[in-house]
Amino acid sequence: MERNTRQRSAIRDAIVQAARPLLPQEVLERAQQVAPGLGIATVYRNLKALVDEGQLRTVTLPGENPRYEPAEHRHHHHFQCTRCQRVFDVHACPGDLSRLAPPGFFVEDHDLTLYGCCRDCGAPAAAN
Repeated sequence: MERNTRQRSAIRDAIVQAARPLLPQEVLERAQQVAPGLGIATVYRNLKALVDEGQLRTVTLPGENPRYEPAEHRHHHHFQCTRCQRVFDVHACPGDLSRLAPPGFFVEDHDLTLYGCCRDCGAPAAAN
């Protein structure tokens, strides 16, 4: 276990306070408010260590760079805004999806990502 430095605390706090999965660049921008000399290499090194220690979890969406969120989050899904590309937690789940699997297959886990427009970006323009 690595020692808890001011930079490391700033990185973890940035993710916890965001209340949504963050890209490393977003972590850097938020954590620099507390640790101004922080660099992207230090962010990546600490993200890896925090994941390895079980404090953070990687959120991987198809075709996207990994994002990070606190590991203590229980099973949940995500929403990605198609305008700003930010990702948000969705604390609902459709439940058992095993009925969707082909006959004879066993579902061990599932992940669901919703895509649309976030509150900050506004509703999409109405179709004519």
